[in-house]
Amino acid sequence: MQMLYNSDSFAVLQIEFGEPATGTEGPARGGYEIVDKFARKGIFIEGAVAQSFHDGVRALIDKGPTEEALDEYIAGYTTLAQQPMHLH
Repeated sequence: MQMLYNSDSFAVLQIEFGEPATGTEGPARGGYEIVDKFARKGIFIEGAVAQSFHDGVRALIDKGPTEEALDEYIAGYTTLAQQPMHLH
């Protein structure tokens, strides 16, 4: 598990199973856990959805994104979040 992004609004973790990815592609086997801190909900994406998320973030990074641009992009995925987050 690796923290990829952490803002006031969102946290994104990359979770891999098996061999780690080289960093230029999405996770080999695994996906991304996205946590919406304000809504206190999270979602785990994998497969084609995770690859699409990775490609979109990579495109933003190539443009030199702002935190607001990244948060706006991530917010599009958290609308699917149904799992409430609990603090232990």
